[in-house]
Amino acid sequence: MSAEERRESVIRAAMSEFSRGGYYGTSTEAIAKRVGVSQPYLFRLFPGKKAIFLAAAERCLEDSVRTFEKASEGLHGEAALHAMADAYTKVIAEEPERLLMQMQMYVAVAAAEQAGDHELGEAVRAGWMRLWDTVHLPLGADIDQTTDFMAYGMLINCLVAMGFAPRHRVWEGLYPAARSKGRLEH
Repeated sequence: MSAEERRESVIRAAMSEFSRGGYYGTSTEAIAKRVGVSQPYLFRLFPGKKAIFLAAAERCLEDSVRTFEKASEGLHGEAALHAMADAYTKVIAEEPERLLMQMQMYVAVAAAEQAGDHELGEAVRAGWMRLWDTVHLPLGADIDQTTDFMAYGMLINCLVAMGFAPRHRVWEGLYPAARSKGRLEH
């Protein structure tokens, strides 16, 4: 396996480990073990734990950007909104680690910012703004619609993280995907 392929497997393993344990609760030893490499080799690929976390966070955000780009390709306005909402709803149902990684990113940024470390925050905010821009254009560059879309998305992230099933009544009226299913649990 080349160094680049090994680096890719470290990023995937890091996303998995960080999604469950968070930045502060995940050891580089656990990541190295999951990949099947030694810690010294891990640190030849990345200079430290923060660099591994940043690479995993970047990948998580880029995966979401690609999801929205693919879903909205050739669409605008309501059609783009519905397609992106449906695609994201499917992703968080099928890839719970991605949702958990997102939640862990926000927690890590908050803790790091409190401690005076702004590097994580700057990187995650820059990625989040790429996500914003990816959604904003297909929605006709409408600030209100983009804000609503992103706000509902964050609310849905929280609901799913708390264990509310996608057809639970709390989803009613949130995303077009939730409304269109028509079968909400009470």
